Parts: sequence; C-alpha cells; structure tokens
Amino acid sequence: MEFNNLATADPRTCISGKVMRLNRITANIFRKYLSPFNITDSQLTVLFILSKMGGKKQKELSDIMVMEKSTLNRNLQRLVERGLLTKDEFPLIQATQAGKKLANEMVPEWQKAMNEIQNLLGNEGEQALDLVLHQLQNN
Repeated sequence: MEFNNLATADPRTCISGKVMRLNRITANIFRKYLSPFNITDSQLTVLFILSKMGGKKQKELSDIMVMEKSTLNRNLQRLVERGLLTKDEFPLIQATQAGKKLANEMVPEWQKAMNEIQNLLGNEGEQALDLVLHQLQNN
C-alpha cells in the first residue's frame, strides 16, 4: 500500500497546528500566573465577561467566546460549583459577588500574563494576531 498523500503533507505548515501551538504557549503563560486562583484562562474569560457585561444566556456566551457549547458547559458547571456563577435566574447565567470579587483580584495577575505575552510578541506580533482574528471572524 502506498501513502502518496503523506509524502506531500508537511505538518509544520498546518495552520491548525500553528494556532494550537500558539494557544498552548499562551495558555501556559496564563496558567503560570493564574494557578494560585485554581482557574483556567477559559474560566477566567467567562468570569470576566459575566462580571463586566452582566447576565448572559449560554448561547450568547458561546458566540462571544467562539467556544463549543459542550466545552462552555463544562467550564460553567465548574464555576457554578465553586459559587462564582449562578443560574438562579435561568436561562441567564450571572457572576456572583464572590465571582466578581475573584475576577477583580485576578486582574493584576492577568495583566502580568498579558504583559509577558505582549513583550514576547511586540507591537507587530500583536497587530498580526489582531489581523488574523479579524480576517477569520469576518468570513
């Protein structure tokens, strides 16, 4: 059996692979700063959105975060179990006072992670990320 297709494929040029590597690198930097809070960067994003924007339906959060419903649901459940989110006014999901307090406490560490990544990328790298995100979101 011949595998001619494999001969022409180069995983190093795979766009998905590059994006996944970027995600792992940045997630590791965020993890370093967020680990004392026992929260993932995805969970922090949910907490930030709900703390700043008020209650949202799961579909709205899924659209904002461009995250699959099942993945978002797992993150939401963990945050509800910790008392950081509430579904008391379902279908709205809201940050609790404890969730808002934790989000506020994490901002300085989140900013340290942001600064580290921005220093690694430089202005040109950050602008390139913005451009790629814009192009992919608008298609």
